[in-house]
Amino acid sequence: MDEKFNIFMEIVDERFRSFVSQINEYLTANGCKCDIKLQKSGYVVSYVLKSSKRTLATFISRKAGMKLRIYPEHIQEYQSFLDTLPEKVKKEIKKASVCKRLINPDDCNPKCVKGYTFVLNGEQYQKCRYTAFQPTLSEENNPYIKQFLEKELRTGADYE
Repeated sequence: MDEKFNIFMEIVDERFRSFVSQINEYLTANGCKCDIKLQKSGYVVSYVLKSSKRTLATFISRKAGMKLRIYPEHIQEYQSFLDTLPEKVKKEIKKASVCKRLINPDDCNPKCVKGYTFVLNGEQYQKCRYTAFQPTLSEENNPYIKQFLEKELRTGADYE
């Protein structure tokens, strides 16, 4: 596992290696198991909650850069936090795909886990869980990414 993580770290932009390492340490220290897989697009590094076997976050490589896809199951309890996000992140969230299952359950694969309903800047959204919250790593975004994970871990009663 450590060897795979070190190989993954080699593809992480030098500017963000410290941050990625910090996130890895934070999540593993807070009840997550790190799972690393090699896919066509590169390494996918997921953090699975040991208590619920639910994925909390996944590092993914994209042409635009490294992203952290966050699966905030308790977003309803701290959705006002979304209003504090940088404008670029808000724009990405707004552009994310609509969750077809939330709108009409017959429009999507019945095995697909439903997305999220939340309010951002006073407007309600229903977004797909796989595209809704995946901010790109950047100097501006990283502190918010860490706060997002902290809020989700703190709020999730099933993590304790």
